[in-house]
Amino acid sequence: MSAPSALRTPWLPKLVVAPSFVLALVFIYGFIAWNGYLSLSASRLLPNYTFAGFEQYVNLFESDRFRVALKNMLVFGGLFIGGAMALGLMLAILLDQKIRAEGLLRTIYLYPMAISFIVTGTAWKWMLNPGLGLEHLMHQWGFESFSFDWLVNPEKAIYCVAIAGIWQSAGFVMALFLAGLRGIDESIIKAAQVDGASQPRIYWRILIPSLRPVFFSTLMVVSHLAIKSFDLVMALTAGGPGYATDLPATFMYAMSFTRGQLGLGAASATVMLATVAAIVVPYLYSELRAKK
Repeated sequence: MSAPSALRTPWLPKLVVAPSFVLALVFIYGFIAWNGYLSLSASRLLPNYTFAGFEQYVNLFESDRFRVALKNMLVFGGLFIGGAMALGLMLAILLDQKIRAEGLLRTIYLYPMAISFIVTGTAWKWMLNPGLGLEHLMHQWGFESFSFDWLVNPEKAIYCVAIAGIWQSAGFVMALFLAGLRGIDESIIKAAQVDGASQPRIYWRILIPSLRPVFFSTLMVVSHLAIKSFDLVMALTAGGPGYATDLPATFMYAMSFTRGQLGLGAASATVMLATVAAIVVPYLYSELRAKK
């Protein structure tokens, strides 16, 4: 078909996109709506469409396990988001110095993001296991008093999840910040150097403030990863010891598929969706408003 003929059939692009649009409408937004209704129903082991109001939400926030999951989300989310962004920015500044073997280092830093969170969780589970990993290695080297039992300590196990998450995501954050740094006009840097500004001052006063859009975009991505974290926790701690490392996603899975509390799990999923929306929607609104 010639180009003029293609222009005379404006329905053709719509026809091509229509199946994907319909599938997304049904399997994403349709199931979101269905989950929202289940959270307002009396569902337990199987769906029960009897309307129960906000009973599931009342039971959800009265659950000690869910309160532990929310507390863990605050701890894990703060450490994961802050640690990944701080470490990623430091690595990006390091690579921005045009050092030797930059390509090799960039590949090494990005490698963890190429593997799944299941693999990351399994690897860190071996490394942090007191009988197999770091503690066992130090004992073999003669440091008998060395102890690192965070993985089996209910008070500290959530920090192991944060460490593994930061290790995997810092390289991705580095790539975003490095792209932002390389996109800044070099004439600005040269002008600052002519004025006698030192390299740290240039980064602190000029380059890092120029990365504000990158900061917001990275914050959105990393926050989304933190809120929906499931596979990393299941591979590393399975939510234990007990439910000391439960997050809302693992709580939802446990309630829906192992405890026969489908309505309660749906309520937890809806709370997670509302949390993501509370972060993403204001950002999208500000971006669209700025473009207008």
